Amino acid sequence: MLYVKEQTAEQVNAAAIARFLLLAGVASILPFYIHIQWLTGPIVNAILIIVLFLIGVRSALVVCLIPSLMALSGGLLPAILAPVVPYIMISNVIFVLSVEFFYKNMKSDVKGYWTGVFTGALSKFLFLFASVNIISRLLIKKELAVKVAQMMSWPQLATAVAGGVLAFMFLKWIKRI
Repeated sequence: MLYVKEQTAEQVNAAAIARFLLLAGVASILPFYIHIQWLTGPIVNAILIIVLFLIGVRSALVVCLIPSLMALSGGLLPAILAPVVPYIMISNVIFVLSVEFFYKNMKSDVKGYWTGVFTGALSKFLFLFASVNIISRLLIKKELAVKVAQMMSWPQLATAVAGGVLAFMFLKWIKRI
């Protein structure tokens, strides 16, 4: 029995767990304190990419689910947008998987990274824009639906690219790219 405990302890990467908890914690509490999409969005998108590179795709996918729920409960997203939260989560997953796919499959790490960021940001934008346009028209008043669609359209593209820039600078600084 002692041998099994020792093997389990050897397999646990405490540094990765600590990084995950720190980054997931920042992604969780940020929407409670910063209610500015142009600041919160790039930071959260950068965290998604940083978790992907430092810990792995599974952890990054978990973190994809956190910020949207926190933004809703923290007031960054109005309560009327609660039905949109799963689509925001899916768009974050699309973004992360795009970055991972292109980074791993292109011959150049830097080209793969930027191809992933731009493809992921564009895919995130298109998915969110289409989803939110359909859902908001079904669930909320027309005037509000237009504002919601605007909030979930090109700003998502811009904040995803900005997050990619922030993550790239950080990952370059710690020599991970």
